[in-house]
Order: sequence, then C-alpha cells, then structure tokens
Amino acid sequence: MKHVIVISAVLAVVALSACDKPQTVTPTVVTVPVPGPAGPSGAVGESGTPGATGMPGSTGATGDTGMTGSTGGTGATGEQGKTGGDTYVVVPPAPAEPAR
Repeated sequence: MKHVIVISAVLAVVALSACDKPQTVTPTVVTVPVPGPAGPSGAVGESGTPGATGMPGSTGATGDTGMTGSTGGTGATGEQGKTGGDTYVVVPPAPAEPAR
C-alpha cells in the first residue's frame, strides 16, 4: 500500500513539471495618423444651358362604340300544381323497453 502512494506522488511530480509556463505577451502600440482640418471651399461652377423642349405628340382617334344587344324573351309559365287529397301519416308506436 505504501508503494502505491509513493508511485502516484512521483507520477504527479513528473506530470506537473512537464507543463509549459505561460509567457507574458506585451501589446504592440500602433500610432494612427489623424486627418487635419478641412481646407477652404472651392469656387462655384457656372450654370449649364437648359435643354431643348420636346415636341408634343398627337393623340390617336377614339374608337367607335359597339352595338348593344337585345333583351331576351321571357320563358313560358308552367301551370299551377294540384293540391293533394287527404293524406294520413301513421307512425308506429316505439317498442317497449325490455325489463331488467
């Protein structure tokens, strides 16, 4: 039992000594030039000449109106139905419920 403790302690020391130590990184400072103030405005340019106006186009002729159709005729009227005679409806009584 004593040998197991000694062997595990030796393995732990070997394993921990093999680790890399972290290195310190120093940041690099980069200087960025800042633009200076804006210069004076330039001279205003001359106005251009206006363009020519186009010629107006002609309007096409209006088409003729089509003819209207005639109204259809009415259908024939059927004759009146006849009334029924004396009709009786017989409903049979509901069957009796069986005793429980």
